[in-house]
Amino acid sequence: MDNKLRVCVAQMTSTNRHAGNIEFLEKAVRHAVNEGCQLLALPEAAGMMNKDRDDARTQITTESDDPYILACKKLAKFSGIWIHNGSTPISSGDGRFLNHTNLINMSGETVTTYDKIHLFDVFLEGRPATGESNRYNPGTEAKVVDTPWGPWGLSVCYDLRFPHLYRDYAKSGATIMFIPSAFTVPTGEAHWEVLLRARAIENGAFVIAVAQAGKHDDGRQTYGHSMVIDPWGKILLEMSGSEPGFGVVNLDLSQVEGVRGQIPSLKNERAYKLSYEKS
Repeated sequence: MDNKLRVCVAQMTSTNRHAGNIEFLEKAVRHAVNEGCQLLALPEAAGMMNKDRDDARTQITTESDDPYILACKKLAKFSGIWIHNGSTPISSGDGRFLNHTNLINMSGETVTTYDKIHLFDVFLEGRPATGESNRYNPGTEAKVVDTPWGPWGLSVCYDLRFPHLYRDYAKSGATIMFIPSAFTVPTGEAHWEVLLRARAIENGAFVIAVAQAGKHDDGRQTYGHSMVIDPWGKILLEMSGSEPGFGVVNLDLSQVEGVRGQIPSLKNERAYKLSYEKS
């Protein structure tokens, strides 16, 4: 296993058409290659962000035909780097979509996929209900995948608020947790950093959380502040809150074993019975 990993983080402002996002992807790959990176990581909805369901339905297709996924595979093979493509909507076959991730190796092959499990159905004060489940079906399978740099755990955005998912990943040996996101500004300002650092600290793992940022074609505003956090909770990289761009960070994956050795909470965990008693 290789303990050194150089990562390019590509924060973006996705458009409501695949073409513009593929153009940004091409720039991101060039930057990653020029910087000597082995992995390019992108945010949630990197392939397309479009809240107009009828318009989106005219473009969204199956995984095998999706232009963004096909571009990721082609570029990974051409450039010789791994691509975590964040996520992109694909058809689920019943009129709704799946919020779908592909992890692609340097040969252009998908080594695993993940569909967002926890859907963003929330009711923020002064804002319309988000209703992600009106447009998307939930995924049903958590994914840990073995790589040349060890096991990685996959998730998307709102999954961040369900710590048991990451605990299960850590128990399965995952050393990196991916959390590509498109956080709203209110929830980002309140919760983004603290939740990301908590997931890293709780599990003694690296967190790679690439975010959408700025004003989108469909009117949405996203929080940005893409982050990479080490197993001790230190922020290794933080990007702007409003602009697309690229960041590069070196990960020393031997830190995971060191931190888990110092604070062995995975080993210290104990079973217990919960009692609810009335006074």
